[in-house]
Amino acid sequence: MKVVIFCGGKGLRLRDFSETIPKPMVPVGPRPIIWHTMKYYAHHGHKEFILALGHKADSIKNFFLNYSEAMSNDFVLTDGGRTLKLLSSDIDEWKITFVDTGIESNIGQRLMRARDHLGSDEMFMCSYADCLTDAPLDDMTDKFKRSDKAMSFIAVKPSSSFHALQHDAAGDLVGIKPADQLGLYINGGYWIMRPEVFDYIKPGEEVVEEPMQRMIRAKKLTAYRYDGFWACMDTFKEKMMLDDMVNGGKAKWQVWTNPSPRPVPAPQS
Repeated sequence: MKVVIFCGGKGLRLRDFSETIPKPMVPVGPRPIIWHTMKYYAHHGHKEFILALGHKADSIKNFFLNYSEAMSNDFVLTDGGRTLKLLSSDIDEWKITFVDTGIESNIGQRLMRARDHLGSDEMFMCSYADCLTDAPLDDMTDKFKRSDKAMSFIAVKPSSSFHALQHDAAGDLVGIKPADQLGLYINGGYWIMRPEVFDYIKPGEEVVEEPMQRMIRAKKLTAYRYDGFWACMDTFKEKMMLDDMVNGGKAKWQVWTNPSPRPVPAPQS
């Protein structure tokens, strides 16, 4: 399937980076986070990407235009440096379409502007550029294919860095709990869609608001609950956590290198 990646946001909570580079280009380990997202999809066989660009699009274009696989793979150099043989490869099988979708566009507008590049495919995928997971994409895809839904998205537990407040009937605060202990799920930013999803989106709308409400009423929306690894990179603290995982050899989302057992999805309702 083709994969639309939304990479036009400004990343204001990562201001130290976003003032010079767009959020998708913020490095996690030695490579930008968008590379990790695309590598995850490519590992599962989805190697045709549509990048919905906006803020500092030139930075993303320049990264791929000047990408040297020799800088991120083992290689053999002979003939006094004239001959280079790669021992492994990163992106040689990827097809990437770069689409300017506007500086101020929301996700719905970016998706609509990428529509013409989807062709007549029966299904396609979408993702934010700043969320990482080891979710079993093949299982999610198989369940969606067997359904009649217009959209499915991965539902994950919110980060423990958020805390929910509990009040009594009088409005007094009676407790504070980490959000991940309350049994709540949030949109994890990995979607599978059918083209009929465009029937539910009106000009200017954000995908996760009115369009998804319409799909719920039409019984055309489903969620794939997953209790395994998922992380977003909204803050510098979260970036440092992901860096530490890479540097410590514990980057769970790197399913292309981790021989760990297949993750088990949460029970589906």
